Amino acid sequence: MTNRIKELRARDNLTQLDLAKLVDVRRETIVFLEKGKYNPSLKLAYDISRVFKLKIEEVFIFGGERD
Repeated sequence: MTNRIKELRARDNLTQLDLAKLVDVRRETIVFLEKGKYNPSLKLAYDISRVFKLKIEEVFIFGGERD
């Protein structure tokens, strides 16, 4: 699974720490997510998607393909 977190953070001018605070996780969790070293729980994926006002599948790409 890949994701667009870094791209979306840049779009919204958020730091890793800003996003971490908004979804109540440590900054390191965001770092690991962006590097693809951690798959989020469904709740975390949902929370992150809500921050960006997108559907989960618009933030997290399953199967490695991007639309």
